[in-house]
Amino acid sequence: MYKILIIEDNEKIRMELSELLKRYGYEPLVVTAFENVIEEIKKAQAHLILLDINLPLYDGYYICREIRKDLTTPIIIVTSRDSEMDELMSMNLGADDFVTKPYNTQILLARVAALIKRTYAAYQEVMAFRNFQINFLKGVILKGDEEVELTKNERKILSCLSKEKGNIVTREELMKYLWDSEWFVDDNTLTVNINRLRKKFESIGVEDVIQTKRGQGYLMQ
Repeated sequence: MYKILIIEDNEKIRMELSELLKRYGYEPLVVTAFENVIEEIKKAQAHLILLDINLPLYDGYYICREIRKDLTTPIIIVTSRDSEMDELMSMNLGADDFVTKPYNTQILLARVAALIKRTYAAYQEVMAFRNFQINFLKGVILKGDEEVELTKNERKILSCLSKEKGNIVTREELMKYLWDSEWFVDDNTLTVNINRLRKKFESIGVEDVIQTKRGQGYLMQ
């Protein structure tokens, strides 16, 4: 069951959203204490966040920016503010979608389902390797009590390589899998992501997980 975190200060809307999500098989979570909203978000470990802009203490823009410093959790902005500038600011700060109030509940549910599918459907929840595990839903590498967080691109790279475990995956295949279109490929970005992944593995004492096969690509074993 996917956990959806609702960050909305209007109690009536909060309750209606909770009931709607529950009825369609999701596990709704709510934030009611806005003094420590960022800590509440991290503690919730939700699969998706529904975030209003007009909130007490901290507005949705600030919260969205703070979430993106540490988490890759998908965010849908749900707000009565409907200007193009609000939508643009939301996307620039890391939101994945923007829905204006009053909204059609079926359209909101469709947006939630599509974003969850796009983010998680390609991932097996947990894969075990040698002396570590990758939890793709949470976006972390686990070794004993140690845990390292993954960015969205790092998670996609590991998903692609792990599906072809023991086989070489070319850089072109990886880049196409990452960006879905070679038009948006940045070769340097792939190299940076691979190097960061290696450092994350090394930080928990896991060596030689991703091997470079010169002129051919990468291999995970």
